[in-house]
Amino acid sequence: MMERLLVTGASGFVGKALVSRLAQEGCWLPVAGSRREGASSEGGEWVVTPSLEEGADWSAALHDVNAVVHAAARAHVLEEAAVDPLAEFRRCNVEGTLELARQAAEAGVRRFVFLSSIGVLGRSSERPLRFDDEPIPEDHYAVSKLEAEQGLAELSKETGMEVVIVRPPLVYGPNAPGNFGKLMEWVARGVPLPLGAVTRNRRSLVGLDNLVDLLVTCLEHPAAANRVFLAGDGEDLSTTDLLRRVAAAMGRRARLVPVPPALLRAGARAVGRGEMARRLLDSLQVDISDTRETLGWEPPVSVDEGLRRAVVSLVG
Repeated sequence: MMERLLVTGASGFVGKALVSRLAQEGCWLPVAGSRREGASSEGGEWVVTPSLEEGADWSAALHDVNAVVHAAARAHVLEEAAVDPLAEFRRCNVEGTLELARQAAEAGVRRFVFLSSIGVLGRSSERPLRFDDEPIPEDHYAVSKLEAEQGLAELSKETGMEVVIVRPPLVYGPNAPGNFGKLMEWVARGVPLPLGAVTRNRRSLVGLDNLVDLLVTCLEHPAAANRVFLAGDGEDLSTTDLLRRVAAAMGRRARLVPVPPALLRAGARAVGRGEMARRLLDSLQVDISDTRETLGWEPPVSVDEGLRRAVVSLVG
């Protein structure tokens, strides 16, 4: 009899891909959890889950469940409407996560895999970041993720439920949300981009299929219990190289204008886009050597193949 696994955020970018993978392999019976009523999953079961907040009742979703992958979260909000954004992030990502985890432990869940963020270690780096580096969260989202990690570690000590934390950098794949999705659309439309001289920075990314593969490994590997792992493709790219390879995956050339990075940074700050410039111009590298050594894991999909899969919907 297959073990039952609850995946929260199952209608989201990562959760949906994870449910699909698990259903295809048939090693787990995925219980796809989402707040969206009337949705359906590709295999397994679908259950409507409560809001992420203290006091929510997760009993229906956790019925006969052996493990949880918690991918639901309040993520970066482009048009923030909350009066106190940090309080809102904490309500969902800290209080809501710990409420779910407490009830999971009480229900006998063996392992709880938490999808966190590389942002808990900072937004940029002068060297590849390690899993045991001192956290330096720089925004409300990252602060809430770190506080959730800390709460889960304490809960694990109290209850004995195994907790695994995975910190991915930017995740790309088909229909990727956020800035990466916009960049792909601009490249597909042939929009000239002033990023042809951003060749000295290095960014770590993780393809959707690689992240899903790591999450499955963390569900099953005995050495994953109560550990923190960084995710990545194992190859770091400059912004210029990334855009050229995105274009190559589409079978075309990127239209890149070589504007000096210092000029780009100054112009972005002048129009209130300093954070966007930082994400495009700074380095943020991730050292996944501990993930590889502890779990015997290698990213199964290369960057170029991951990009080809990511752009399928844009090139027809």
